[in-house]
Amino acid sequence: MRAHALLAESQFFKELSKDSLRTLSGICSRQELRKGEILFREGEAGRAVYLLRRGAIRLSKTAEDGTEVVIKIIKPGETFAEVVLFEQERYPASATALTYSEVFVFPRAELHRLLDREVFRNDFIRALLKKLRYLADQLFQRSGQNAERRLLSFLVEQGGECPTFRLPMSKKEIAAAIGITPETLSRCLRRLRRRKIVVWSGKTVTWLKPPAANSVDF
Repeated sequence: MRAHALLAESQFFKELSKDSLRTLSGICSRQELRKGEILFREGEAGRAVYLLRRGAIRLSKTAEDGTEVVIKIIKPGETFAEVVLFEQERYPASATALTYSEVFVFPRAELHRLLDREVFRNDFIRALLKKLRYLADQLFQRSGQNAERRLLSFLVEQGGECPTFRLPMSKKEIAAAIGITPETLSRCLRRLRRRKIVVWSGKTVTWLKPPAANSVDF
């Protein structure tokens, strides 16, 4: 898929005008990552914003005790590292490829030049605000969910209604990403299997009871 087509389908950029999409696609390049390769480290100078084309990227931070805390698993079509454009000049988290991945790279300096153009700036800020509202809504919903609901929400987010899909991360990483312990995750999976909702074998997830579209109301 070409950059322009992926931009038009991505959650973040799809609201941009055709002219803005064309301009944006003109400054990006493609980068491949091997499984386990680090795209950037927490604290490094923020040189670019990224859009995941394929694969999976783990965003993580280092806690005070030195342990790694998973913040989010990036899926294809999602943008990340936008914070280096406005709020801070260094990456606040590390990004690691969980599988072979491809990203589109948008250099920070080039984006700043585009943001000097009023039409592009208005389009971009509108898209940014929409993403912030979406993330705030997701955080609010997750904060009110118990562990089982958090897990189901995560699985719907990762696999949608596909009957069977593979997850590119370990159970430990997933537990960290949804804010529960690995032991709690294991208990949730046993309950969900007994209730004939989902089966998790290795890294393969199979829905026994398909989720309703955009819902985890089982």
